[in-house]
Amino acid sequence: MVKKGIIAEIFSKAKFADESQSYKIFYRNFEKTIETTLPEFLVQSNNLETIPISRINKIKKNNTILFEKKLARSE
Repeated sequence: MVKKGIIAEIFSKAKFADESQSYKIFYRNFEKTIETTLPEFLVQSNNLETIPISRINKIKKNNTILFEKKLARSE
């Protein structure tokens, strides 16, 4: 569960040390990707109760990608 640890660390730093509004969360909602700020994502997901961490595709801070899920390729 390395992915969960990385995301939890990013969330912790964002909530307690940085400006959390500067973090953008991209998560999968059925076939669409939704973009929102970290504080709004935590409200929408009810603190990760209704939207699990596994649906997060990317986390950006300003223009820097902090986390991006690798997509499985079918050959």
